[in-house]
Amino acid sequence: MSNRVKFRVIVIVIALLAALTVFFYTNGPQEEYQTVQDTLPLHYNGEQFAGSRSCIPCHESLYESHIETAHYNTSARANNDKILGSFSEKGNRVNLAGGHVSLIKESGLFYQITRDYKGKLVDKSKIDIVIGSGVKGQSHLTFKVDSLFQLQASYFTLTEDWINSPGFPNYSFKRAVSDNCIKCHVTFAKNETFSSNSNVYDRNSFMYGVDCERCHGPSQKHVKFRKGLTQNDTIDPIISIALLDRQLKMDVCAQCHAGLRGKIVKGNHFSYVTGEKLEDYTKNYFSKRPKSELDVHGNQYGLLTSSACYKKSASMSCNTCHDPHKNQRGNASYFNATCIECHNSPTEIHASISDETSGFQNCIKCHMPNFPSNTMKVQLKNTRSEKSVDIRTHLIGIYIDGLLQKRE
Repeated sequence: MSNRVKFRVIVIVIALLAALTVFFYTNGPQEEYQTVQDTLPLHYNGEQFAGSRSCIPCHESLYESHIETAHYNTSARANNDKILGSFSEKGNRVNLAGGHVSLIKESGLFYQITRDYKGKLVDKSKIDIVIGSGVKGQSHLTFKVDSLFQLQASYFTLTEDWINSPGFPNYSFKRAVSDNCIKCHVTFAKNETFSSNSNVYDRNSFMYGVDCERCHGPSQKHVKFRKGLTQNDTIDPIISIALLDRQLKMDVCAQCHAGLRGKIVKGNHFSYVTGEKLEDYTKNYFSKRPKSELDVHGNQYGLLTSSACYKKSASMSCNTCHDPHKNQRGNASYFNATCIECHNSPTEIHASISDETSGFQNCIKCHMPNFPSNTMKVQLKNTRSEKSVDIRTHLIGIYIDGLLQKRE
Protein backbone atom coordinates (compact mmCIF):
# COMPACT_ATOMS: atom_id res chain seq x y z
CA MET A 1 0.00 0.00 0.00
CA SER A 2 1.41 3.37 -1.05
CA ASN A 3 1.86 6.22 1.39
CA ARG A 4 -0.85 8.20 -0.44
CA VAL A 5 -3.37 5.36 0.02
CA LYS A 6 -2.41 4.97 3.69
CA PHE A 7 -2.96 8.69 4.23
CA ARG A 8 -6.44 8.52 2.65
CA VAL A 9 -7.38 5.53 4.85
CA ILE A 10 -6.27 7.38 7.98
CA VAL A 11 -8.28 10.47 7.00
CA ILE A 12 -11.40 8.36 6.36
CA VAL A 13 -11.03 6.57 9.73
CA ILE A 14 -10.64 9.88 11.60
CA ALA A 15 -13.71 11.27 9.83
CA LEU A 16 -15.77 8.20 10.76
CA LEU A 17 -14.67 8.40 14.41
CA ALA A 18 -15.60 12.10 14.52
CA ALA A 19 -19.03 11.36 13.03
CA LEU A 20 -19.66 8.56 15.53
CA THR A 21 -18.64 10.83 18.41
CA VAL A 22 -21.11 13.51 17.29
CA PHE A 23 -23.84 10.89 16.81
CA PHE A 24 -23.50 9.36 20.27
CA TYR A 25 -23.17 12.75 21.94
CA THR A 26 -26.33 14.14 20.35
CA ASN A 27 -28.41 10.96 20.49
CA GLY A 28 -27.05 9.21 23.60
CA PRO A 29 -28.15 9.68 27.21
CA GLN A 30 -28.13 13.33 28.23
CA GLU A 31 -27.43 14.91 31.60
CA GLU A 32 -30.32 14.62 34.04
CA TYR A 33 -30.80 18.37 34.29
CA GLN A 34 -31.68 18.68 30.62
CA THR A 35 -35.12 17.18 31.21
CA VAL A 36 -37.81 18.02 33.73
CA GLN A 37 -37.89 15.35 36.43
CA ASP A 38 -41.45 14.17 36.90
CA THR A 39 -40.39 11.85 39.73
CA LEU A 40 -39.87 14.73 42.16
CA PRO A 41 -42.67 15.48 44.63
CA LEU A 42 -45.57 17.87 44.34
CA HIS A 43 -45.60 20.82 46.69
CA TYR A 44 -48.63 21.15 48.91
CA ASN A 45 -49.85 23.99 46.67
CA GLY A 46 -50.02 21.55 43.75
CA GLU A 47 -46.91 22.81 41.94
CA GLN A 48 -44.30 20.32 40.71
CA PHE A 49 -40.65 20.51 41.74
CA ALA A 50 -38.09 20.33 38.94
CA GLY A 51 -34.86 19.85 40.93
CA SER A 52 -31.98 22.30 41.20
CA ARG A 53 -30.05 20.60 38.41
CA SER A 54 -32.70 21.79 35.98
CA CYS A 55 -31.35 25.31 36.61
CA ILE A 56 -27.91 24.52 35.14
CA PRO A 57 -28.55 25.22 31.42
CA CYS A 58 -29.41 28.88 32.14
CA HIS A 59 -27.78 29.47 35.54
CA GLU A 60 -24.70 27.27 35.55
CA SER A 61 -22.40 29.74 37.35
CA LEU A 62 -25.00 30.36 40.07
CA TYR A 63 -25.53 26.63 40.48
CA GLU A 64 -21.80 25.90 40.69
CA SER A 65 -21.29 28.54 43.39
CA HIS A 66 -24.45 27.63 45.29
CA ILE A 67 -23.47 23.99 45.76
CA GLU A 68 -20.49 25.22 47.80
CA THR A 69 -22.69 26.99 50.35
CA ALA A 70 -23.65 25.77 53.82
CA HIS A 71 -27.30 26.08 52.82
CA TYR A 72 -26.99 23.61 49.97
CA ASN A 73 -24.91 21.23 52.09
CA THR A 74 -27.04 21.36 55.20
CA SER A 75 -28.34 17.84 54.48
CA ALA A 76 -27.45 14.96 52.20
CA ARG A 77 -27.64 11.21 51.81
CA ALA A 78 -24.84 9.65 53.81
CA ASN A 79 -21.84 8.76 51.63
CA ASN A 80 -18.05 9.07 51.58
CA ASP A 81 -18.17 12.59 50.17
CA LYS A 82 -20.63 13.99 52.71
CA ILE A 83 -20.09 12.29 56.04
CA LEU A 84 -17.30 13.56 58.31
CA GLY A 85 -15.59 11.93 61.27
CA SER A 86 -13.33 8.94 61.72
CA PHE A 87 -14.63 5.38 61.38
CA SER A 88 -11.36 3.80 62.50
CA GLU A 89 -11.28 1.86 65.78
CA LYS A 90 -9.18 4.49 67.54
CA GLY A 91 -11.47 7.44 66.94
CA ASN A 92 -14.99 6.14 66.44
CA ARG A 93 -16.42 5.81 69.96
CA VAL A 94 -18.57 7.85 72.34
CA ASN A 95 -18.80 6.49 75.88
CA LEU A 96 -22.17 6.48 77.63
CA ALA A 97 -23.45 5.54 81.04
CA GLY A 98 -23.72 1.76 80.87
CA GLY A 99 -22.20 1.33 77.44
CA HIS A 100 -20.95 3.11 74.33
CA VAL A 101 -21.72 3.84 70.70
CA SER A 102 -19.24 3.38 67.87
CA LEU A 103 -19.29 4.35 64.22
CA ILE A 104 -18.39 1.72 61.63
CA LYS A 105 -18.37 1.28 57.87
CA GLU A 106 -19.45 -1.97 56.25
CA SER A 107 -19.72 -2.68 52.52
CA GLY A 108 -19.70 1.02 51.73
CA LEU A 109 -22.49 1.83 54.22
CA PHE A 110 -22.23 3.68 57.54
CA TYR A 111 -23.66 2.47 60.85
CA GLN A 112 -23.92 3.47 64.49
CA ILE A 113 -23.46 0.50 66.84
CA THR A 114 -24.66 0.62 70.45
CA ARG A 115 -23.30 -1.85 73.03
CA ASP A 116 -23.88 -2.21 76.76
CA TYR A 117 -21.09 -2.25 79.35
CA LYS A 118 -20.57 -5.99 78.75
CA GLY A 119 -20.10 -5.44 75.04
CA LYS A 120 -23.47 -6.93 74.10
CA LEU A 121 -25.02 -5.48 70.95
CA VAL A 122 -28.03 -3.32 71.81
CA ASP A 123 -28.70 -1.59 68.48
CA LYS A 124 -27.32 -1.26 64.97
CA SER A 125 -28.64 1.68 62.97
CA LYS A 126 -27.71 2.64 59.45
CA ILE A 127 -26.77 6.30 58.96
CA ASP A 128 -29.12 7.38 56.19
CA ILE A 129 -28.99 11.19 56.30
CA VAL A 130 -26.25 13.66 57.20
CA ILE A 131 -27.47 16.91 58.79
CA GLY A 132 -25.16 19.93 58.77
CA SER A 133 -22.58 21.26 56.34
CA GLY A 134 -19.72 20.60 58.74
CA VAL A 135 -18.97 24.26 59.50
CA LYS A 136 -19.95 23.64 63.13
CA GLY A 137 -20.52 19.91 62.91
CA GLN A 138 -22.87 17.19 61.70
CA SER A 139 -25.63 15.07 63.14
CA HIS A 140 -27.03 11.89 61.61
CA LEU A 141 -30.48 10.47 61.01
CA THR A 142 -31.69 6.94 60.50
CA PHE A 143 -34.86 5.45 59.08
CA LYS A 144 -36.50 2.61 60.98
CA VAL A 145 -38.81 1.46 58.20
CA ASP A 146 -40.25 4.94 57.42
CA SER A 147 -39.86 6.47 60.90
CA LEU A 148 -37.06 9.03 61.16
CA PHE A 149 -34.76 9.34 64.20
CA GLN A 150 -31.67 11.31 65.18
CA LEU A 151 -28.75 9.16 66.30
CA GLN A 152 -26.69 9.42 69.48
CA ALA A 153 -23.33 10.42 68.03
CA SER A 154 -22.61 13.71 66.28
CA TYR A 155 -19.41 15.09 64.77
CA PHE A 156 -18.04 18.34 66.25
CA THR A 157 -15.78 20.20 63.84
CA LEU A 158 -13.99 22.29 66.50
CA THR A 159 -12.48 19.18 68.12
CA GLU A 160 -12.62 16.98 64.99
CA ASP A 161 -14.21 14.27 67.09
CA TRP A 162 -17.43 12.40 67.81
CA ILE A 163 -19.55 13.68 70.69
CA ASN A 164 -22.88 12.94 72.34
CA SER A 165 -25.50 14.71 70.20
CA PRO A 166 -26.57 18.12 71.58
CA GLY A 167 -29.44 17.76 74.04
CA PHE A 168 -29.08 13.98 74.32
CA PRO A 169 -28.88 12.22 77.71
CA ASN A 170 -25.76 10.27 78.65
CA TYR A 171 -27.41 6.94 77.89
CA SER A 172 -28.62 5.14 74.78
CA PHE A 173 -31.32 7.24 73.13
CA LYS A 174 -32.95 8.03 69.79
CA ARG A 175 -34.79 11.28 69.13
CA ALA A 176 -37.84 11.23 66.87
CA VAL A 177 -37.48 13.77 64.04
CA SER A 178 -40.52 15.68 62.78
CA ASP A 179 -40.98 18.63 60.43
CA ASN A 180 -40.16 21.03 63.27
CA CYS A 181 -36.61 19.61 63.17
CA ILE A 182 -36.12 18.78 59.50
CA LYS A 183 -37.76 21.86 57.95
CA CYS A 184 -34.59 23.97 57.94
CA HIS A 185 -32.32 21.27 56.55
CA VAL A 186 -34.20 20.11 53.45
CA THR A 187 -36.02 21.79 50.59
CA PHE A 188 -39.03 19.52 50.97
CA ALA A 189 -40.18 16.35 52.74
CA LYS A 190 -43.66 14.86 52.96
CA ASN A 191 -44.78 13.82 56.43
CA GLU A 192 -47.29 11.01 57.00
CA THR A 193 -49.61 13.52 58.69
CA PHE A 194 -50.38 16.91 57.18
CA SER A 195 -50.09 18.45 60.65
CA SER A 196 -46.36 17.54 60.63
CA ASN A 197 -46.50 15.98 64.09
CA SER A 198 -45.39 12.52 62.99
CA ASN A 199 -41.85 11.25 62.40
CA VAL A 200 -43.08 8.95 59.61
CA TYR A 201 -42.15 10.13 56.10
CA ASP A 202 -42.40 9.27 52.45
CA ARG A 203 -38.71 8.54 52.01
CA ASN A 204 -38.86 9.28 48.28
CA SER A 205 -40.15 12.80 48.90
CA PHE A 206 -36.95 14.14 50.46
CA MET A 207 -35.19 16.94 48.56
CA TYR A 208 -31.91 17.35 50.41
CA GLY A 209 -30.22 20.62 51.17
CA VAL A 210 -31.70 24.11 50.94
CA ASP A 211 -31.61 24.51 47.18
CA CYS A 212 -32.97 26.83 44.49
CA GLU A 213 -36.60 25.80 44.88
CA ARG A 214 -36.72 26.38 48.64
CA CYS A 215 -36.38 30.09 47.92
CA HIS A 216 -37.79 30.41 44.39
CA GLY A 217 -40.61 27.90 44.74
CA PRO A 218 -41.39 24.70 42.80
CA SER A 219 -40.12 25.41 39.30
CA GLN A 220 -41.35 22.84 36.81
CA LYS A 221 -43.57 25.41 35.09
CA HIS A 222 -40.62 27.83 34.91
CA VAL A 223 -38.38 25.20 33.29
CA LYS A 224 -41.06 24.26 30.76
CA PHE A 225 -41.70 27.94 30.02
CA ARG A 226 -38.00 28.54 29.32
CA LYS A 227 -37.80 25.42 27.17
CA GLY A 228 -40.77 26.61 25.08
CA LEU A 229 -42.97 23.72 26.19
CA THR A 230 -45.91 25.87 27.32
CA GLN A 231 -48.48 27.24 24.91
CA ASN A 232 -50.80 29.51 26.88
CA ASP A 233 -48.45 31.09 29.42
CA THR A 234 -46.92 34.42 28.41
CA ILE A 235 -45.40 35.30 31.79
CA ASP A 236 -42.53 33.40 33.42
CA PRO A 237 -43.99 31.94 36.65
CA ILE A 238 -40.69 31.95 38.59
CA ILE A 239 -40.62 34.05 41.77
CA SER A 240 -38.11 36.90 41.51
CA ILE A 241 -37.08 37.71 45.07
CA ALA A 242 -35.50 41.00 43.96
CA LEU A 243 -38.97 42.32 43.05
CA LEU A 244 -40.53 41.58 46.46
CA ASP A 245 -40.98 44.22 49.13
CA ARG A 246 -38.59 44.17 52.07
CA GLN A 247 -40.71 42.19 54.49
CA LEU A 248 -41.48 39.49 51.94
CA LYS A 249 -37.74 39.23 51.23
CA MET A 250 -37.06 38.90 54.94
CA ASP A 251 -39.74 36.22 55.25
CA VAL A 252 -37.77 33.93 52.95
CA CYS A 253 -34.90 33.84 55.46
CA ALA A 254 -37.16 34.03 58.51
CA GLN A 255 -38.48 30.54 57.77
CA CYS A 256 -35.36 29.20 59.49
CA HIS A 257 -33.60 32.22 60.98
CA ALA A 258 -36.41 33.67 63.11
CA GLY A 259 -36.63 31.19 65.96
CA LEU A 260 -38.41 27.87 66.15
CA ARG A 261 -41.69 29.12 64.64
CA GLY A 262 -43.37 26.00 65.97
CA LYS A 263 -46.88 27.47 66.08
CA ILE A 264 -48.66 26.58 62.84
CA VAL A 265 -51.37 29.01 61.79
CA LYS A 266 -52.15 27.55 58.36
CA GLY A 267 -51.00 24.48 56.46
CA ASN A 268 -47.81 22.90 57.77
CA HIS A 269 -44.10 23.72 57.95
CA PHE A 270 -43.60 23.22 54.20
CA SER A 271 -46.76 24.96 53.02
CA TYR A 272 -45.31 28.47 52.84
CA VAL A 273 -43.94 29.61 49.47
CA THR A 274 -41.82 32.69 48.79
CA GLY A 275 -43.95 35.73 47.99
CA GLU A 276 -46.53 34.96 50.67
CA LYS A 277 -46.63 36.36 54.22
CA LEU A 278 -44.84 33.99 56.56
CA GLU A 279 -46.92 35.21 59.52
CA ASP A 280 -49.98 33.72 57.80
CA TYR A 281 -48.39 30.26 58.18
CA THR A 282 -46.20 30.06 61.29
CA LYS A 283 -45.35 32.04 64.41
CA ASN A 284 -43.07 31.74 67.40
CA TYR A 285 -44.67 30.51 70.61
CA PHE A 286 -42.77 33.24 72.47
CA SER A 287 -43.38 36.06 70.03
CA LYS A 288 -43.48 38.63 72.87
CA ARG A 289 -40.04 37.72 74.20
CA PRO A 290 -37.79 40.80 74.66
CA LYS A 291 -35.30 41.24 71.83
CA SER A 292 -32.45 41.20 74.35
CA GLU A 293 -33.23 37.55 75.08
CA LEU A 294 -32.96 36.35 71.49
CA ASP A 295 -30.27 33.73 71.04
CA VAL A 296 -27.43 34.24 68.56
CA HIS A 297 -28.11 30.79 67.08
CA GLY A 298 -31.86 30.73 66.83
CA ASN A 299 -33.00 34.16 65.73
CA GLN A 300 -30.71 36.15 63.45
CA TYR A 301 -33.82 37.74 61.96
CA GLY A 302 -34.98 39.15 65.30
CA LEU A 303 -31.51 40.44 66.14
CA LEU A 304 -31.01 42.11 62.76
CA THR A 305 -34.41 43.80 62.78
CA SER A 306 -33.57 45.18 66.27
CA SER A 307 -30.41 46.85 64.93
CA ALA A 308 -30.17 50.56 64.18
CA CYS A 309 -28.75 49.71 60.73
CA TYR A 310 -31.99 47.95 59.85
CA LYS A 311 -34.33 50.44 61.51
CA LYS A 312 -32.77 53.44 59.79
CA SER A 313 -32.87 51.86 56.35
CA ALA A 314 -35.91 51.49 54.15
CA SER A 315 -34.38 48.74 52.05
CA MET A 316 -31.85 46.77 54.13
CA SER A 317 -32.57 43.04 54.20
CA CYS A 318 -30.61 39.83 54.75
CA ASN A 319 -29.62 39.92 51.06
CA THR A 320 -27.98 43.31 51.52
CA CYS A 321 -25.06 41.51 53.15
CA HIS A 322 -25.55 37.88 52.13
CA ASP A 323 -25.65 36.47 48.62
CA PRO A 324 -27.33 33.07 49.10
CA HIS A 325 -25.73 31.83 45.87
CA LYS A 326 -22.18 32.17 47.23
CA ASN A 327 -20.07 30.85 50.09
CA GLN A 328 -19.00 34.13 51.70
CA ARG A 329 -17.94 32.77 55.08
CA GLY A 330 -14.77 34.48 56.30
CA ASN A 331 -14.73 37.00 53.44
CA ALA A 332 -14.11 40.09 55.58
CA SER A 333 -13.30 42.33 52.61
CA TYR A 334 -16.71 41.63 51.06
CA PHE A 335 -18.60 42.42 54.27
CA ASN A 336 -16.47 45.53 54.89
CA ALA A 337 -17.34 46.81 51.43
CA THR A 338 -21.03 46.24 52.17
CA CYS A 339 -20.81 48.21 55.42
CA ILE A 340 -18.97 51.07 53.72
CA GLU A 341 -21.77 51.52 51.21
CA CYS A 342 -23.67 53.22 54.06
CA HIS A 343 -20.87 54.09 56.49
CA ASN A 344 -18.59 55.80 54.01
CA SER A 345 -16.18 57.37 56.49
CA PRO A 346 -15.40 54.71 59.12
CA THR A 347 -11.78 55.84 59.47
CA GLU A 348 -12.83 59.29 60.65
CA ILE A 349 -15.41 57.80 63.02
CA HIS A 350 -12.85 55.45 64.54
CA ALA A 351 -10.22 58.17 64.84
CA SER A 352 -12.64 60.39 66.75
CA ILE A 353 -13.17 57.59 69.26
CA SER A 354 -9.69 56.17 69.67
CA ASP A 355 -6.44 56.02 67.73
CA GLU A 356 -6.39 52.30 68.43
CA THR A 357 -9.41 51.67 66.19
CA SER A 358 -8.54 53.86 63.21
CA GLY A 359 -6.73 51.09 61.33
CA PHE A 360 -9.27 48.31 61.78
CA GLN A 361 -10.27 46.54 58.58
CA ASN A 362 -12.86 44.06 59.88
CA CYS A 363 -16.17 45.75 60.66
CA ILE A 364 -18.07 42.68 61.81
CA LYS A 365 -15.35 41.58 64.24
CA CYS A 366 -16.22 44.56 66.45
CA HIS A 367 -19.79 45.38 65.51
CA MET A 368 -21.09 41.80 65.21
CA PRO A 369 -18.91 39.85 67.68
CA ASN A 370 -19.18 36.16 68.49
CA PHE A 371 -21.20 35.19 71.55
CA PRO A 372 -21.83 31.80 73.19
CA SER A 373 -25.21 30.37 72.22
CA ASN A 374 -27.66 29.44 74.95
CA THR A 375 -29.36 26.89 72.71
CA MET A 376 -26.48 25.29 70.80
CA LYS A 377 -24.41 23.46 73.39
CA VAL A 378 -22.26 20.36 73.09
CA GLN A 379 -20.99 17.85 75.60
CA LEU A 380 -17.36 17.08 74.86
CA LYS A 381 -15.76 13.70 75.50
CA ASN A 382 -14.85 12.76 79.08
CA THR A 383 -16.81 15.69 80.53
CA ARG A 384 -20.30 16.03 81.92
CA SER A 385 -20.53 19.76 81.38
CA GLU A 386 -21.84 21.35 78.20
CA LYS A 387 -19.93 23.90 76.14
CA SER A 388 -21.73 26.67 74.28
CA VAL A 389 -20.86 27.11 70.61
CA ASP A 390 -19.80 30.64 69.70
CA ILE A 391 -21.88 32.24 66.95
CA ARG A 392 -21.75 35.72 65.45
CA THR A 393 -24.54 38.00 66.61
CA HIS A 394 -26.70 39.83 64.09
CA LEU A 395 -27.54 42.59 66.56
CA ILE A 396 -25.29 45.18 64.92
CA GLY A 397 -23.97 47.76 67.33
CA ILE A 398 -21.05 49.17 69.32
CA TYR A 399 -19.60 46.63 71.74
CA ILE A 400 -16.99 47.11 74.45
CA ASP A 401 -15.80 44.03 76.34
CA GLY A 402 -18.71 42.08 74.91
CA LEU A 403 -21.35 44.57 76.09
CA LEU A 404 -23.60 46.49 73.71
CA GLN A 405 -22.98 50.16 74.35
CA LYS A 406 -25.41 51.93 72.09
CA ARG A 407 -28.80 50.83 70.89
CA GLU A 408 -31.13 53.12 69.01
